[in-house]
Amino acid sequence: MKMLLPHRLFVAGLWFVLATRLPAAVNPALPVIPTRVVAITHFGAVGDGVITNTAALQAAIDDTRAAGGGTVEVPAGVFLCGPVTLASNLRLQLDAGAVLRLLPLDKYPGGTVSPANFLSGSGLHDVAIGGPGMIDGQGVPWWPLAKEKRAHRPRLIALAAAQRLLIEQVTLTNSPMFHIAISGHSGNVTVRGVTIRANPSTDPVNPGHNTDACDVSGTNILIQDCNVSVGDDNFTCGGGTSDVLITNCTYGYGHGVSVGSYTHSGGVSNITVINCTFNNTEAGIRIKSDRDRGGLVQHMAYLNLSMTNVGIPILIYAAYTNANPVYRALARLTPAQAAAYPAADIGERTPIYRDLVFSNLTATVQPGRRAGLIWGLPEMAITNILLQQVHITADRSFGVYDAQQVRVVDSEIRTPEGVPPWAVTNSDLVPGPR
Repeated sequence: MKMLLPHRLFVAGLWFVLATRLPAAVNPALPVIPTRVVAITHFGAVGDGVITNTAALQAAIDDTRAAGGGTVEVPAGVFLCGPVTLASNLRLQLDAGAVLRLLPLDKYPGGTVSPANFLSGSGLHDVAIGGPGMIDGQGVPWWPLAKEKRAHRPRLIALAAAQRLLIEQVTLTNSPMFHIAISGHSGNVTVRGVTIRANPSTDPVNPGHNTDACDVSGTNILIQDCNVSVGDDNFTCGGGTSDVLITNCTYGYGHGVSVGSYTHSGGVSNITVINCTFNNTEAGIRIKSDRDRGGLVQHMAYLNLSMTNVGIPILIYAAYTNANPVYRALARLTPAQAAAYPAADIGERTPIYRDLVFSNLTATVQPGRRAGLIWGLPEMAITNILLQQVHITADRSFGVYDAQQVRVVDSEIRTPEGVPPWAVTNSDLVPGPR
């Protein structure tokens, strides 16, 4: 069965603005790095994959810091290394054939009790990490620890309150936890041409856990021309994030381009995802939060997206941590079940989602999965949503629960005979299902 919703003349007010919204105006300032270059081999590093080079790499960084900045070069070879602290005015250059490899779990300083992040820093500015080489996290033995509450795992690149940050061209693989984690009011962040790989969370032998590819919170952020396949979020951000452009990226396994789950402390606004492809991704676009961690999420545009064999193309909901199995089974959540979801008082952490645009999106969905889900709260509906030229083929309906001012234009949800394209409750869907 298919449902084709014809075009309507609709050119006034908010919806005209949303329908014609341009990508977020994002043009991050790039770091300025002095021309000085020093190789880590000058400080005794040996790229034989056996010798530990932590002291040599840190010495090269410290020497560059003392000289006012420059490039620390990792030449071809396999350089085994523990955690180091980066510096401002620094480029870490990984040459062709260079592999910077984390010490294995049994030799990593701090073990599972207090392991430091691999490449870290706080309050830095003008930092670049790049080149045709690779950073290998040797994360497989770390991943099962995700199920142990007291176990801790290092992130591959972790910077807080960074300004003018560039990560480019490099390959990141098999991080023990997140591959890129940028937090703490960072600004002017560019991630471009980066390849990120880790096992999917569904891998039958070594499933990846919490291996997020790119967690970036802050302002003026560009994610461009990246190729990502991991075991958790392909991209995610939390509260205090605005003016983000994600463009020309290819996403494989993972949990999609996400927002949340913590969206308080400044909210999330002005994000554009444009000209990206998704293949075998668990979710395409995902916004998740809950009553104890929510904030304002608004002015989001998802444009020109192609999805193949994804778990769910559009997933927007505000019951992320609910343990009730009825509400955890999102693929089977019915209008009646959603209508019975208990209301709560509105508080400062109530999730608020509004002003969302999905335009020129095509998707095929994995067998038995639903076309999409937009599910607000009974006390706080999701508002002002435009689905324009959205074409999805799926076995289950697109659910719209507790959402108002939902406009559907020139869109088609194709489902098997006898399965309604739309499942709706407590919502204003215009034009409505026929």
